[in-house]
Amino acid sequence: MAQPDPEQIERDAEETVVELDEMLNRPGTYFSPQTEVLVVVDDSTSIDQEVFNMEAYEGAEWVRISDDLAIDEPQRDALLEDFQTHYHPGLSGSVSETALEQGDEELDEGEDGQDPGRED
Repeated sequence: MAQPDPEQIERDAEETVVELDEMLNRPGTYFSPQTEVLVVVDDSTSIDQEVFNMEAYEGAEWVRISDDLAIDEPQRDALLEDFQTHYHPGLSGSVSETALEQGDEELDEGEDGQDPGRED
């Protein structure tokens, strides 16, 4: 597989990176790499505004409706996987830094657990 075009990566980033104010007014699924929080903005529902006329909600910008997630987890996972596959900066088959740092702790068949050259 060919290495990704750096200019294309920049164009893609310009299209996908959004500011908080823009995100809150545009339906979609968003992820913060800094906090690892996924936000789904859905403007297709409507709640009776009379509920928010109570004094307790006066001036509130946001109200938590529930601690339950109103999202289909398999669909969420598919969206995240599609994004990672499309925008991954490495080549297919590349090894991440984390994988390189972890090493191989398991003994393969025929290994006795001693490093070559050591005489323990």
